[in-house]
Amino acid sequence: MKIIDPHLHLFNVEQGDYHWLKAEKPPFWHDKSLINRTYTEGDLALSPPLELVGFVHIEAGFDNNQPWRELVALEQSCNKPFRAIANIDLTVSSQYFEKKIEKLAKLHSFVGARHSLDEQALSLLTNKQVLSNFKKLNDFCNKVNKIKQVNQGLIFETQLPLTEDTSVNALCKVMSINPDISFIINHAGFPPADTQTIEWQRWQNNLLKLSMFPHVTIKCSGWEMTNRNYQPDWLNKNLAVVLKIFGDKKMMLASNFPLCLFSKTSYQDYWQSIFTSGFFQTLTEQEKNALCYGNALKYYHLKS
Repeated sequence: MKIIDPHLHLFNVEQGDYHWLKAEKPPFWHDKSLINRTYTEGDLALSPPLELVGFVHIEAGFDNNQPWRELVALEQSCNKPFRAIANIDLTVSSQYFEKKIEKLAKLHSFVGARHSLDEQALSLLTNKQVLSNFKKLNDFCNKVNKIKQVNQGLIFETQLPLTEDTSVNALCKVMSINPDISFIINHAGFPPADTQTIEWQRWQNNLLKLSMFPHVTIKCSGWEMTNRNYQPDWLNKNLAVVLKIFGDKKMMLASNFPLCLFSKTSYQDYWQSIFTSGFFQTLTEQEKNALCYGNALKYYHLKS
């Protein structure tokens, strides 16, 4: 089974900053020390019949002031086909923002950027400077598309809890006026731990809102961020909801490695838990291929 993992993080703690991994810095996770080390492509080990044929590295705080340094280091050290999502600060001046995007765009691995919205989503998505920079990003995508004569605009990795109605409504406004950006929802929008709550229903309702946009897709990973001891039934329910709403052409399965190690013993263990899940067993071969390989190949412009 071929896998392109569209959401993982490689760390180089000898060269990079990674301030968030330091014990005295947030987030204050009790088990953060478990992942405070260097992770390279060699740690992405899978055993047959599973085969990792490519991946997408999501920025991990290597150097937020000069985000291209992280991509350069990866391009020098990785052998498998991969693409990279760089850190970008949406609050900087438009001129500075534009210069950063143009510098990043010169790198082969660069396909998009992320500013983690998280609990600041509403204030960021209604900020005038942030909205101006989204327009800059959209204009850049439009320019790239015209030059290449294909729709390969840049990606904005969109990370926020979809239980917050006001934040999602603000996001919808941003998406509606920036049609050339590909928005990819991270971590299935953080489904709540309790499926019997109004919050879980709200998460579903907001998934439905976002699915209406043709330039929005979703990645499913990060389960350990909600509950380190998440159970198979909860995972199955969440995945089934996402598939029903987004369909097999706009959904991807991912790992969030190495953070998945908060809940699983290894990279192999994580993917094995996905493939043996009740949800996965109900899929057709075509759906399995789309969710594990084909959609990531398409949306991240990978060459396998």
